[in-house]
Amino acid sequence: MVTWAMGFPAAEALMARWDLLPIMTGRFVVALVLLLPLWWWIDGPAGRRGFPWGRALLISAVGFGGGAWFTLLAQAYTDPVTVAIFASAVPLYAVIVDRIWGQARFSGGFFAGLACALVGGLVATGGGLPGRFGMGALASVLAGFTFCWGTVMIARVMPGSSALARTTVSAMGAFVLFGLMLAFGAALGWARLPAVPDWGTDAGLIIIYGVFGFALSQLMWVAGSSRLGLGLAALHLNLASFYAMLIMLALGGGWSWRQAAGAAIVGLGVVLAQIRTFRRRG
Repeated sequence: MVTWAMGFPAAEALMARWDLLPIMTGRFVVALVLLLPLWWWIDGPAGRRGFPWGRALLISAVGFGGGAWFTLLAQAYTDPVTVAIFASAVPLYAVIVDRIWGQARFSGGFFAGLACALVGGLVATGGGLPGRFGMGALASVLAGFTFCWGTVMIARVMPGSSALARTTVSAMGAFVLFGLMLAFGAALGWARLPAVPDWGTDAGLIIIYGVFGFALSQLMWVAGSSRLGLGLAALHLNLASFYAMLIMLALGGGWSWRQAAGAAIVGLGVVLAQIRTFRRRG
């Protein structure tokens, strides 16, 4: 969660000058530059065989590419800390995903937790402008669901594979998605580079966003969720908003008691939702 939260300030700085599609494409290019050599070296040829490439790439494109896109879109409508606060509700989405697959049961605590998550989001954003808040909230919810779905499905189609293999394939699927979107968007004039790019600063930001905001954080997420289970691993997202707030504070941002209170309410909601709600089998 610490490494994942480091990507929010980098994305915030990039969005001031770059369109969203070049940011996302560059993010996964950087991630693959790190992940591919490591995968080839550590897992060897045997680690790259035995799973359906087509399905794995499709799931990665939808689950992790889609999740990354919705997260950045939510940040464009709100701010890094607010997106991290909404991410604290991912355990609720994890419960729903696991319930669909027959591994969890709902209880009254789930609905109490869901209510707290919604109230916490409203408190953290001060209600926001109706359209702005609504689009940011919708994008955050979609990001959470697609990310949880991708985590479950990539494990199903790549059973026995390493966390490094799943992370690399996830980045490959997302890169294919955004590469195609960037080519299509550039042809229509929807995606442009800055008129005068600051390559030194922007390259550093892209590296932070790709290496820390995806490659390392996704690798640890896949490994952690495989050992702990999706629901329990998702509980750690409760602290992401505080990490993001501290990072923004270190970069010159201000402390917001309103956002801290919203994060606390969301955290309470997640705890309530987990009480007698998420029950793993076996």
